[in-house]
Amino acid sequence: LAGNENGDIIHQLEHRISRLEGVLRLNKLITESGGKIFATNEKRADFDATVEKCKEAGGSIATPRSPGENDAILYFVKYFNTYAYLGIKQSLIPGKFQLLNGAQLTYTNWYPNEPSGKGEE
Repeated sequence: LAGNENGDIIHQLEHRISRLEGVLRLNKLITESGGKIFATNEKRADFDATVEKCKEAGGSIATPRSPGENDAILYFVKYFNTYAYLGIKQSLIPGKFQLLNGAQLTYTNWYPNEPSGKGEE
């Protein structure tokens, strides 16, 4: 394609993406932080199903790495009055957590005396 045609196609795609994101924002299904898009399908599922659905959508389960990303996840928890699974797991050391790939957590924001595994971390 000629350079101008590429520009037109890119502009059309950007416009379409913007419209789709607008609809999702109106329905409270996406929010953004730090250049990342956080999304929900509003359905309840277990942890493994959640991880799989995120992969199917081309993403990964949310793992907050900053206060802004934590707030993006908390947005869904508050709006839908539910809980959210995070992309972390307990390490071999009791009371310590790590990313699903085994890497060390670089950001946490636990309530005092948490995590306890009781859903109020």
